[in-house]
Amino acid sequence: MAEARLYTEYKKEIVPKLREDFGYENINAIPKLQKIVINVGAGEAINDAKYLDTIVDNIGAITGQQPIKTKAKKSVSNFKLREGTPIGCKVTLRKKVMYEFMDRLINLALPRTRDFQGIPNKSFDGRGNYTMGIKEHTIFPEIDVDNTNMVHGMDITFVTNAETDEEAFALLKHFGMPFKK
Repeated sequence: MAEARLYTEYKKEIVPKLREDFGYENINAIPKLQKIVINVGAGEAINDAKYLDTIVDNIGAITGQQPIKTKAKKSVSNFKLREGTPIGCKVTLRKKVMYEFMDRLINLALPRTRDFQGIPNKSFDGRGNYTMGIKEHTIFPEIDVDNTNMVHGMDITFVTNAETDEEAFALLKHFGMPFKK
């Protein structure tokens, strides 16, 4: 089984660049991408159960993994929401699948976004993790736009073991993330 292209690039090119930029002495101190979490919240699923099933199918097609449905933790009467009602889905990608998804996101999906100017570089959480939002799931090539009856967004979180946001930014920048200037 062949390695993912981005993982090979990480080992051969990105590790030496990060080592040079930050002066790491130990190879294990160099930041790595640990996982990618894709999350979709679907408030419309309260009234229409099939809506959430469609989202689960779309996310499964995009990631190649079956997402799990997430349930409401609390009841909120103003939204007619009951505790335990399915209101979204999420999937966690690791290892080869994670690198292949990231490759498709950077090289195929993001350039297809309308009026794309780059992704914001302010969405780091202070611990080296980066979260971005996508408004339309149709930017992914796995989705057939002609057979789509609704458009939904998603949150994508890149979890790294970097100590600081600067290290995580450098790691993602070397992977080819198109940050705004």
